[in-house]
Amino acid sequence: MNIGAENRNKLIASVGLSVLALLLVGRLVFSASSSPAPAVPSRPPAVTKAVARGTLSRRKIDISRRSLDPTLRYDWLKASEDTKYEGAGRNIFRAEAEIPTPIAPGGAEAGKEKAQTGPPQPAPPPPINLKFFGFATKPGEPKKIFLSQGEDIFVAAEGDIIDRRYRILHIGPASVEIEDVLNNNRQSIPLTQG
Repeated sequence: MNIGAENRNKLIASVGLSVLALLLVGRLVFSASSSPAPAVPSRPPAVTKAVARGTLSRRKIDISRRSLDPTLRYDWLKASEDTKYEGAGRNIFRAEAEIPTPIAPGGAEAGKEKAQTGPPQPAPPPPINLKFFGFATKPGEPKKIFLSQGEDIFVAAEGDIIDRRYRILHIGPASVEIEDVLNNNRQSIPLTQG
């Protein structure tokens, strides 16, 4: 079986293109390593004057003369350092913020009264909505209680946490002391009849 006998023209074309590609890659590699760095083209006089004044704008740069040369241009860096940034708005680089004081509705008198009372007090923690309605005791086991919240009924002993929120601190004969662990609120709940 002869490889490529069916498409002899395609075989010749692919070999020719492969050789051409190798030659181009070889030339590119060897010419880049042996040639010195290209000279940096100078800018037109109008752009040089604009850079010296520090007012370089995009319109004054001739885009066709820009090069892709990666060398560092100290004259362009100097021009950007000499640029003065001014604006009519606030300075975003300053740490101090100039926040105007709000005027309370009702005039200056309402603002004075609020300033005298001080900061608003934090809201009291929400009440514990559990109902204590009975005991469950077995000889030799700790005392347990029945608590309800809506239609949910919980059975717990001292130290247990129910509903992932309430800890049973102390079980007394007529009440139970419960702590809301989320709000750090303690409340005593009396035994309810009925």
